[in-house]
Amino acid sequence: MRYKVTFVVGLALGYVLGTRAGRERYEKLKKSAREIAQNPAVRNAAESAGQTGREYAGKAFAAVGHKVGDAVPSSLAGRVRGLRDRAGGGAEDEWGTSNT
Repeated sequence: MRYKVTFVVGLALGYVLGTRAGRERYEKLKKSAREIAQNPAVRNAAESAGQTGREYAGKAFAAVGHKVGDAVPSSLAGRVRGLRDRAGGGAEDEWGTSNT
């Protein structure tokens, strides 16, 4: 699925950058993309994928942290903790989805 999405995004980007249709066609594509992004089903799917990704990242962090233990330099451990604390606020992000 990831490869299909990457292909479609690349295809769209190539079309936008390579087309000679002009500004009107670009604005039409931009409007269509915005409408798709505002679709509640798409937003729910994106939020669900983000939540799943955050869960897996947390599990991976815990597993690696458990195996590595004190071998991680304290400067790196502080950065990772800071990123985790900053992301775990539960407020809405720039896409209007919650980080819960």
